Order: sequence, then C-alpha cells, then structure tokens
Amino acid sequence: MSALRDALGDLSDDVFFDLLESDDAYLLVIDVAGVTADSLDLTVENGRLSVDAQREKDLPGEYQYVEENRPLFVDIELPLPEDASDDTVSVEVKRGVLEVTVPRRATETTIDVEPPARARSEDADDEPDREKPR
Repeated sequence: MSALRDALGDLSDDVFFDLLESDDAYLLVIDVAGVTADSLDLTVENGRLSVDAQREKDLPGEYQYVEENRPLFVDIELPLPEDASDDTVSVEVKRGVLEVTVPRRATETTIDVEPPARARSEDADDEPDREKPR
C-alpha cells in the first residue's frame, strides 16, 4: 500500500482526502466540491484508479472573478494496493464528497491437515483379545 500512500502524498495541495482500511476493504474519501455523479468519470483497471470530473461552478448574477483558485477539473490517478480487488468497487458522491470502496482480495489460504494414519500395532482396539499365560 506504500505506492498508494506515496501517490496520495504527491497530489496537489487543493485535493483533500482520507484513506481508511479494514480487514475487508479500503475506503478512499476525497473532497470534490462542485462535482456531481453526472460530471464524474471513475475507472478501475490494471491496478489503477482514475478519477476525472468537472466541477460545476455557478457565477452569481453580476459578479465576476477577481481570483479563481478552485480548479474546474479534477484529474487523479492512483495505484491500488496489491491486495485490492478491482472487480466490485463501489462509488458514491454526495454533497461534494467522493467515497470509493475497494474490496480486498482474500490472501489467506486454508489447508486442511489430516492426522497421520496410526500404525496397526499402536491401535489396541484392532488386536484380538488374548489370554495371558499363567
């Protein structure tokens, strides 16, 4: 996951994000003020997450920009962690916040171990009852 952390650290200063993880998934939360689901294009392929969006800015009536610091376009490309599964990524954008949930692939393999077969001489139940000499 260090490649993802490095890439997030390299984002421009106007991109605010949180990265969370659980045993089952990663959650990337990005502030995308002015972005709606209709203006968002998110793709996940070849181990990379791409976010392209256009902010919707309304210029009130008689006003004009003196200074414009909020970029109109959001363009983010990030590597996914090695254990991330890009099959069932879920995305929600609500009130200017984008949440991307990326499930983790199961990396654990369980192997059933059978106990070794016991030798016949060790199994007292299989031997016939014999009388002891007197």
